[in-house]
Amino acid sequence: MEKAPGCPSVGGSYPQKNAEILSSQYGINLFLAGLLLTFAWAVHAVGISKSHLLSYLITLMLIQLLWMLWYLCRSCTQRRLIRDKDTHAGARWLKCGITLFAVITLILDSFKIGYYVDFSNCLSAAEGIFPVTHAVHTILQVYFLWCHAKDIIQSFKTLERFGVIHSVFTNLLLWTNGVLTESKHQLNEHKERLITLGFGNITIVLDDHAPQCNCTTTTLCSIFSQGIYYLYPFNIEYHILASTMLYVLWKNIGRKVEHHQQHKTPFKFHGITAGMIFGLIVLISTIAKVVVYLIQIGGSKTKSELALTMFYLHAISVLALMCTAGIVALLIYRLEDRSLDNSKNPARKLDAELLVGTAAGSWLLSWGSILAIICAQAHPKYTWYNLPYSILVIIEKYIQNLFIIESIHREQEKVNDDIKTLRIVTISRGSTLSLTPSYKEIYNGRAARDNGELPYLLNSSICARENDGSGGAKEEASQANCSVMHSAPDFSFYSRNSVTNNKRRILKNIAAFLFLCNLSLWIPPAFGCRPEYDNGLEEIVFGFEPWIIVVNLAMPFSIFYRMHSAASLFEVNCKT
Repeated sequence: MEKAPGCPSVGGSYPQKNAEILSSQYGINLFLAGLLLTFAWAVHAVGISKSHLLSYLITLMLIQLLWMLWYLCRSCTQRRLIRDKDTHAGARWLKCGITLFAVITLILDSFKIGYYVDFSNCLSAAEGIFPVTHAVHTILQVYFLWCHAKDIIQSFKTLERFGVIHSVFTNLLLWTNGVLTESKHQLNEHKERLITLGFGNITIVLDDHAPQCNCTTTTLCSIFSQGIYYLYPFNIEYHILASTMLYVLWKNIGRKVEHHQQHKTPFKFHGITAGMIFGLIVLISTIAKVVVYLIQIGGSKTKSELALTMFYLHAISVLALMCTAGIVALLIYRLEDRSLDNSKNPARKLDAELLVGTAAGSWLLSWGSILAIICAQAHPKYTWYNLPYSILVIIEKYIQNLFIIESIHREQEKVNDDIKTLRIVTISRGSTLSLTPSYKEIYNGRAARDNGELPYLLNSSICARENDGSGGAKEEASQANCSVMHSAPDFSFYSRNSVTNNKRRILKNIAAFLFLCNLSLWIPPAFGCRPEYDNGLEEIVFGFEPWIIVVNLAMPFSIFYRMHSAASLFEVNCKT
């Protein structure tokens, strides 16, 4: 189909560049068509029902399934061929994370199947076919990503570009559908809560797509309908993670990589006790806060105000600690003299772009809250806590993005502290002289040799030979000289090594603490704890419908930012 990778041709890159542009435009149009269909269903457009949207999504998933099966079959028949791999893509911890979300997504699909069975009298066939297709799609996609996320495709490149970009935008549309469904559920609950806070002038019209028939089993219907919305956050994270991994695979098609040994960076609990303890305290307190918030909010005006005040005070404390930890980490980096890795890396570039891009969602909400507080005529007491909270959200993301991006661009240390001590034995006159310099000492000896000095090991051998051919007095003098030669550089080395280890330990604790804090801050908005909805002040200033549109657009990016930051910080902890 295409010229082999090893055959050079004049202008050979132009067809591939055109294929990349064509495939990207195909994906964008695919996404826009689905987005418009989703929007039409959301606003109850005439002639467009949920079955039309689900049929479109089912078709996209079936096409992706056919492509993945073709790719897997071709890979099995050609598995003896040596394939290039991107060692930075598809990290094992990322695969484990997407597998966890996929398992919960399969539980969600089973709930949807049960929901369809109970309401089968008034639901279209598409609502029953969709969860079954989605479950098969999820299983095969996870297997595909486990086996081929690192692939650098060098054959059938044009066809593969269209297949991969189709998969990327299929997952983005499934993510959009999940976000919209979950947001509509949150919005209905939000409208009911506003009355308890005294905002009775806001028109409350529930936008419900509930089936127009009775359930066959009332208890099961209640379990399925309520359980679905608690599982949607995991489904949303699954699809956005899958789309990012597939996007890296698409960017790697036809890429030429430099073959070099990749240092393994396993995660270790050793040395991060303090960071883990403080992070777990934040995580446990956040879970408790979410439980209390969901119980109290909407109960009465007093309970709702107390719940909002509790949320803001807890969030302010956590964000202030995160800002402090980030500043300390950046100061440590300023004191270090380590070069940056500026090599081409699609996975790392995408991580940085996603951090800044998704942070814009939180920044938009924060600036909206700040403007509402400034312009509002009446200020309930709890709204004043919203001001420092919104400011800290902006500052914390700014500092954290700097820390993560600088961390993932720093070159790893060439010398690993865990390398076993090398034992070098020299035999002189039948006696054994055992020297135990570490790998770093031998490595540093090379630098000493470049400066005209003898390395540590050679100095030891010379001292041994001098002692053999001299008298007692000369031997004692020689030993004294040798001890001086060893002690000075050894003291300097261990001093520098101690300082470096202390810095690394602090950075690892900070990364572990921020990792758990980001997981903690992901939980409240993902499970319905959203003060941007519930405090009511922004709706008064901007209007109910405009502000709800802003929140529904920005909140999914804010939620994804926390999970993506947690994943990036996990990688930072492993590399440090």
